[in-house]
Amino acid sequence: MGKIKTLLKLIREDRGALRKAFFSNWRKTPFSRLYSDKLYIKKQFRVFVGKKLDLNNPQTFNEKLQWLKLYDRRPEYSMMVDKYAVKEYISKEIGEEYVIPTFGVWDRFEKIEFDKLPDQFVLKCTHDSGSIVICRDKKTFDYIAAKNKLKKSLKRNMFWHGREWPYKCLKPRIIAEAYMKQEDCDDLTDYKFYCFNGEPKFLYVSSGLSNHSTAHLQYVTLDWEKLPARRMDFPEMDVLPEKPKTFDKMIDFAKQLSKGIPFLRVDFYEIKGRLYFSELTFFPGAGLTKFNPDEWEYKIGSWIELPKDKKKV
Repeated sequence: MGKIKTLLKLIREDRGALRKAFFSNWRKTPFSRLYSDKLYIKKQFRVFVGKKLDLNNPQTFNEKLQWLKLYDRRPEYSMMVDKYAVKEYISKEIGEEYVIPTFGVWDRFEKIEFDKLPDQFVLKCTHDSGSIVICRDKKTFDYIAAKNKLKKSLKRNMFWHGREWPYKCLKPRIIAEAYMKQEDCDDLTDYKFYCFNGEPKFLYVSSGLSNHSTAHLQYVTLDWEKLPARRMDFPEMDVLPEKPKTFDKMIDFAKQLSKGIPFLRVDFYEIKGRLYFSELTFFPGAGLTKFNPDEWEYKIGSWIELPKDKKKV
């Protein structure tokens, strides 16, 4: 009897993997773009989260993120997710000294003035996520690989992946930034604050995200204690790192930047004792990454107060 239960479990898991694989390929076809945002989001949610999406009475964190995708569409959100435009916004809001320096911005890889860049720098697209190329030494830098990666990214509109509408009309560009490094390792530690209408409730600390196979991620309270919630796609940290020296300032800035917004994740770095802004995120994991145990989906969801007025879709 035990073997039969195990077999049925594997079949169910395989079916889930097959559904995800089918949807991931299907969403890349022109046909998928014929679906309305609402219908597409419902289908995607069912495949990845494994339950029917309730937009009439959303309760969980991820359900409410899907609702916000559809009905909280303020024009300024697009500027806030543009990795170049947001720098000016952050400079005005909290100060230019917290923004990682930018060397240039271009709409084509061929226009990048490599001879004017320092020996170390970072290239990334302004309109998507994950298109990062790091140059630690110009002499050994793989220009062809960088070109292939960034040109592919320039053609991608991140909106069509999860219908995160702030990305829909962003202008694809490439920026070059200063290469930032910790004293003891190449990977930066991220501090990502989950904020609810100006109130940071918790954060996660991550390390080694440049290589997902070795990365670790830990949800943490504002008292710098482990939160009894986790993500299943990354292992937790055995021991929490030392609390950053600028932690209180991070909290203050997170409050300021998220004020008046139902949900916003505000991300920072601390590099050699100095605080730097990283990015703003409205829909972590496209609203498809579940918290475990399940009760935290509802607890965190209860902290999002949805706007009474909603945009028509």
